[in-house]
Amino acid sequence: MAKILGVKLELRVSEKIREDESYVFVANHQNTWDLVTISKAALPGVVTIGKKSLKWIPIFGLIYWLSGNIMIDRKDSGKARNTLSLAGQKARKRGLSIWMFPEGTRSRGKGVLPFKTGAFRLAVETKLRIVPVCCSDNHHSIRFNRWDNGTIIIEVMDPVDIQEDQNPKQLSQAFESLIRAKYKDLTAEAATLK
Repeated sequence: MAKILGVKLELRVSEKIREDESYVFVANHQNTWDLVTISKAALPGVVTIGKKSLKWIPIFGLIYWLSGNIMIDRKDSGKARNTLSLAGQKARKRGLSIWMFPEGTRSRGKGVLPFKTGAFRLAVETKLRIVPVCCSDNHHSIRFNRWDNGTIIIEVMDPVDIQEDQNPKQLSQAFESLIRAKYKDLTAEAATLK
């Protein structure tokens, strides 16, 4: 799809990521183009956490559900938390990794939105390391009326060890700052590659 849209994707993956280890991946979420851009960074054995309403999107919803991704009801925080907890336990047992967009919604060109704590609660509870993933701006970069939409850079950063006693709120703020700074750097770099 990226080639059809005239987008070059440059994927950078930390050498510290091991295929035989489970992680909680946290990534910035911009818009529908994420299906074509940042999804390239989803390594084998990764399932995503998405909102329950995705199942109503024709064709995509069914494919999303059938491919083993996990849907949560964001309106019922207690139920969502239980689903996350169960998903984390199963992922760890099966050697899978979990991918989440901690912003909870698409930023639609507003950069990086404040992170919610769910992904970080999951990491603390399951004792899985967190891997930050960042994609340069694609909201202002991709247009249907152009053949050349430049380069989008996606970076899978080093895994970060999490301690049981770490506060999910503080973790969410720390990773939000990290990804916000990386987003700014990658967007500036991608602009020079056009």
